[in-house]
Amino acid sequence: MTLQRMDNVAIVVDDLDAAVAFFTELGMELEGKAQIEGLYADRTVGLDGVRSDIAMMRTPDGHSKLELTKYHTPAVSDAEPRNPPPNTLGLHRVMFAVDDIDDTIARLRAHGAELLGEVAQYENVYRLCNLRGPAGIIVALAEQIG
Repeated sequence: MTLQRMDNVAIVVDDLDAAVAFFTELGMELEGKAQIEGLYADRTVGLDGVRSDIAMMRTPDGHSKLELTKYHTPAVSDAEPRNPPPNTLGLHRVMFAVDDIDDTIARLRAHGAELLGEVAQYENVYRLCNLRGPAGIIVALAEQIG
């Protein structure tokens, strides 16, 4: 048996509509929304009494997805610290390739994105940056220039 693909990355958010708007502005497409609850949900995530809303976002090429999840029950537990630094252990960043990094930053700032550091250039190949996005997640952007 072999791995078929990575299906999606899930991000827990406190404001589902704002997160959908953020990732739509980035260029992702809303594939669908659903309410998730019941015994199968409890068993799948290992919590009791799960009731959540999800929005599945898809990249334009159709190969990558983000599952944005807003939990209603059980109560969300807040990560400490709220906005961990980039060298914190565990998953905390998602990177996207973009055509115009400056335009993308400007559009995402209107949705609350905060630039971490500055736009940097890696050799003559990429311009790169990190933004703090919905629920404190770090969204990295890469513009190929070489």
